[in-house]
This record gives sequence, C-alpha cells and structure tokens, in this order.
Amino acid sequence: MKKTNTQEYRLQNLSCANCAMKFEKNVQSIPTVEEVQLNFGAAKLTVKGDASIEQLCEAGAFDGIKVVPASSREEVHIPFYMKKENILAGISLLFVIAGYLMSVLQGEDHIATIGLFFIAIVIGGFTIFKDGFKNLFHFEFDMKTLMTIAVIGAVVIGEWKEGAVVVFLFAVSEALEGYSMNKARQSIRQLINIAPATALVRRNGELVELATEDVQIGDVLIVKPGQKIAMDGEIVGGMSTVNQAPITGESIPVKKAVGDEVFAGTLNEEGVLEVNVTKHVKDTTIAKIITLVEEAQAEKAPSQKFVDKFAKYYTPVIILIAIIVAIVPPLIDGDWHHWIYQGLAVLVVGCPCALVISTPVAIVTAIGNAARQGVLIKGGIHLEQLGHIQAIAFDKTGTLTKGVPEVTNILALQGTSEELLIRLVAGVEHSSQHPLAKAILNYAENASIIIEKGIDFQSVTGKGAYATVNHQQIFVGSVQWIQELTDIPKDILKEVESLQYEGKSVVVAASKTTLFGIIAIADQVRSNSRYVLQDLQSIGIKNTVMLTGDAKPTAETIAKQLHLTDIKADLLPEDKLEAMKELQEQYGFVAMVGDGVNDAPALAAASVGIAMGGAGTDTALETADVALMADDLGKLPYTIRLSRKTLRIIKENIMFALGLKILALLLIIPGWLTLWIAIFADMGATLLVVLNSLRLIRIQK
Repeated sequence: MKKTNTQEYRLQNLSCANCAMKFEKNVQSIPTVEEVQLNFGAAKLTVKGDASIEQLCEAGAFDGIKVVPASSREEVHIPFYMKKENILAGISLLFVIAGYLMSVLQGEDHIATIGLFFIAIVIGGFTIFKDGFKNLFHFEFDMKTLMTIAVIGAVVIGEWKEGAVVVFLFAVSEALEGYSMNKARQSIRQLINIAPATALVRRNGELVELATEDVQIGDVLIVKPGQKIAMDGEIVGGMSTVNQAPITGESIPVKKAVGDEVFAGTLNEEGVLEVNVTKHVKDTTIAKIITLVEEAQAEKAPSQKFVDKFAKYYTPVIILIAIIVAIVPPLIDGDWHHWIYQGLAVLVVGCPCALVISTPVAIVTAIGNAARQGVLIKGGIHLEQLGHIQAIAFDKTGTLTKGVPEVTNILALQGTSEELLIRLVAGVEHSSQHPLAKAILNYAENASIIIEKGIDFQSVTGKGAYATVNHQQIFVGSVQWIQELTDIPKDILKEVESLQYEGKSVVVAASKTTLFGIIAIADQVRSNSRYVLQDLQSIGIKNTVMLTGDAKPTAETIAKQLHLTDIKADLLPEDKLEAMKELQEQYGFVAMVGDGVNDAPALAAASVGIAMGGAGTDTALETADVALMADDLGKLPYTIRLSRKTLRIIKENIMFALGLKILALLLIIPGWLTLWIAIFADMGATLLVVLNSLRLIRIQK
C-alpha cells in the first residue's frame, strides 16, 4: 500500500482571512491533493497528497500568496513601495487628485473629470474587480465581492468621485491589514530563526560545516564563544556559560560543563564547547516549541468559534439590509438615487473582516509573546481558560519546593564542632547513593569542608550506614538505630521530635561510646514561591491549594511558610485526581501546577494543566496545556495576567468591530452615510482590532 505524502509549507503575503479560505479551497481542488489544512495565524499550509510548489503558488496567485517549503528560512521581503498593489494604489491616488482638481476647474459632470475618476477606479480596483466578478459568479460574498457591487453601483448612479475614493481607501486598508498581520506573526518568524541553519561538525578528524538537516545523532558539534548551539545535545568537552533565554526565558546565563544538556538556539558565551548531538533537527526542543505554538494558533478558542459562527450569518443579513435600504424607502418617498447610494454604503460598511480577525490576531500575538518569555501555551482554548481560573492547586515537590534535599539544621554535641560533625558524617556518606547522603556531601562542598573518605563502608538497609573515619568507627542513621548503639539524652530526643514534626529528616551521628550530633535535612521551599503566591493573590487568585503525597505535618509547615489557603496531604496519584475533581466542584475553573510526570492524572483533569520544567522534559511538553520552560514558578502570574489581558482585548476587539459598524449604519437614518465614511468605518475597525491586539506584545513578566 502506497504511503500518502504529507508536506508542510510557509505562506507569504497571506493577510486576508477570506482569501485564506479561498486559497485553501483552491488547493483542495487540485486532483492529486487528498487533504489540506491551512493555519491562518501561523501562515502555514499542510498538504496531504501530491502537489508541486508551482501548483500551490498558482492556487494563491489570485491574492499574490507565495508558497515556500516549511524548512526554508528564506523570507522574501518586498519593500512597501515596491509591492504591485501599493504602486497601483499610488497611481490611483494621483488620478483621484487630478480628478478633484478637474472637478473644481470644469465641474463634476465634465467628460475629463469623469475620465480621470474612471482611470483611478480601473487602476486602483483592477485586482478587486477581477476577484469580485469571479466571486459574484460563484455566489461567494467576501469583501471584494461587496466592494465590486458597491463601486459598480456608484458608477451606475453617477457617483464617480465617491467610487474612485472608495477604491483608493480600500487599497490602503488592504495594505495596512497585511502589514499589521505580518507584525503579529513576527513571533513565529523569530522562533524559526532562533536556531542556526548550519553547524560545525567534527567528522573523520576534520571540521565540516553542515546544514542542520544533515547532522546525525552522535555527531560532535564544535561551538565557539559567541556562537549559537545548532542542535540539542550533551556536552562532552569544555565548560562555558550558556544564555538559554530564547528557549526558557531565563535572563541569567547558566553554567554548563561536561554531562550537562544544552538546547538548539541557545548562545554559548565564553568557552569552546564540544556537544554530542542527541536529537535530529526536527525533534529538538525549539522545533517542538515551534510546532506546538503553530498548532496552538490554529486551534480555535471558544470566542473565535462563536465569532466564526456569527460571521457566517452576519454577511447575508448585511446584504439583505442593503437591499431593503436600497428598495423600501424609495418606494415611499421616491428618491431612488439617494437610497441606492445608502444601500451601497451599507454593503461596504457591513464587511465582516474586522470581526473575523478580532479573536485570532489577539491569540496569535499572546501565544507568540508567551513563547518568547519561556511559557508554552498549547492552544487558544487554554489561553482563554487561564483567564477564568478561580483556584490553583500546586504539587509540592519540585513545584513549590526545589525537589532536592538540603541541610537545614546542624546540632553538634560533646564538644564536637559543626565542621567536625559534617566531616565525620560526610566521610561515612561518601560511598552512599542515598539522597540524604548527597545533601550532606553538597553542604560540605559548598562550605569548603575537606572530607576524609571513610573505609570499610557498610550500608544497613532501612537504618543507615557506618564506616571507619579518622581511625574510629562512625555510625550515621535514624534515631531508632543509633539508640540501639548508645544513649541519646531526652532533650536531644525532644529536639529531634520537633524537627521531624516540621517535616525534616533527621540523621544522627555517633560512635559506640559517643554521640556527636544531629543533622536535619529537608526539601527547601523555592526562593520565589512566597512572592509568586503573594503575586497571585494580588491579581485575584484567592484560593491556593497544595496537593502532596507527604505527611500532613510536612505539608502544614510548607503551607504556613507560603500562606496557602488549603492543603491535601498523604495523597497517591489517584488521590490527587479525586482531589482535583473536588476542587473543581468547589471553585469551578481550577489550574494544576506540577512536574508533568507523577501529576499527569491531576494535570489532565484540571481546567488548565501547567507543567514545570518544559525545556528538559518531553513529558511536560506532551501532557500539559501550559509548560513553564525554565522551571520558573515566577512565570505563572505573568501567564495569568497575559490570559486575562487577552480576554479583555478580544472583548474590546469585538466591540470595536461591531460598534463602529453600528455607528456607521445609524447614519442611514438621517441619510448621512457615504461610501467614504463606510470604507473608513470598515478600515478603522480592522486597524483598531489589529493595533489593539498588538498591545499584547508589550506585556512582560
């Protein structure tokens, strides 16, 4: 069975939503094409079947749509003044001005005046009329069809000047709409250009520069200071700091050494790095981000679905109103010229362009802005739902806390100094793989304490370990085990109990005759967790809940530090799922923040699932609705602010799109609506919608 070929392409000069639908229909009509999907927000085309670029370009020739392969980084930038439609609009303007001057000198009915306005209409409206007549023949009523009817009607009733001005203003409107949509799509283009197209690779003892598509897993990249890393991989040589801001949004460069992971598109700042490639170019983190952002922009949010459904019925209603305005009043008062003119103006003002783009342009801009800040939002529906969130549930380990045990308390006894206590315990734990042992060794390293590695190390399952350090046998382990070896004073036992109630693990060190001291270890709260929760409360998230598998005393200690409103402790993954359902019954829209692995059921059940550490974990990218790429909880308030701002802007856009048109239509009552006011209302609504949406670019963390 022959496998169906699927190809992806990027589109240039795609600015009109109606033109996009027509282009998609044209491509679908190619006999060898089975299925077509056009993503207007990302200007991307997916074709299932066989079609050449020439065929696709021909399908888009009606509106000058250019088609290039998705892997191409070529961007054909035609200066504003060199675009064919803008040149024609400029020439049309010259003839409009000449026509106005001639009307002053010879009068509006003079043959020369009419001739100049006629030339202005033909030159400025050539592409409009060509598509308009085709659409009219097929009963397709888009803006060009409505404009064609309006201009021809104006000419028929002798309004040459109005027809010429309307054609010019419509051309300006189209040019500005195209410019604005390209501006909104810049976020995608910036993501595509983050990673370099070529890489310096060591092969067979030689350095060769290859296109990233030709780099294989296992190749070693040589990345010099100041260069971008071309592929995801693991450092096998060198040490440097790497600026990961393009992927994670982190402002501070991260130190990298042998064994550390690096991502395509990040900047090597200092030393030369040798990077072993671990993923193909299409599987890199930045490639996944681009794909997910484009898919997110294609997915229609609830408000967009509503607008699309509304627009479907809106245009026929406007045409019906235009016919009624043109025919009914003159049957009463007999002024056919005036009311036909008003009907034509209704056709122009009624174009749904601004309404159709009111939602997608805001969502495209917001999702692109979030991606640049290191927050991956996987769809307009999730962006909207974030704006409705009433409560947020947090996993504890790795979300509110660092997820790595750290030494918190040291109590040295019997004349033992803290440094000696750490030296003895670290000497025993040097050979242990236990997480608590690692916490003690990290503390010793950070405090520059020299460790004497113990000999004759033995681990005692469930109790601790012992070894010979500095010629004496040292036992390190639980209170119960050490009590079997030597006496522990009651005041020390009370201190241990107090520390354990705070959720800390306590390690006791002793010989068979001497108690040296105790060390408390705990998973520490992230430095910014408290500020993040305060910030969330300040923006109206009053209900913050911790869901954890830890014991209740540990959970209560963390909750007290962070001022959480509720905790649910001793939970298994399936218990977290039940807890999430209960929270949704209580609060309605509830978000869940977790690590994307153990919390998968609760993340999936939440109104919005938010995963930490998206850059390093494929699971987070796949399971969550939102991924915080830098593992930075501080991005959460920004994300909710962005979603709420987006919701406000979408509502404003719909009000602008409909409000301006309603105001213009009300001018029919006193008979003041003119064709040029109609086109200004349509153009003004479109520009207001786009410019209002572009305000989302400015929202920062």
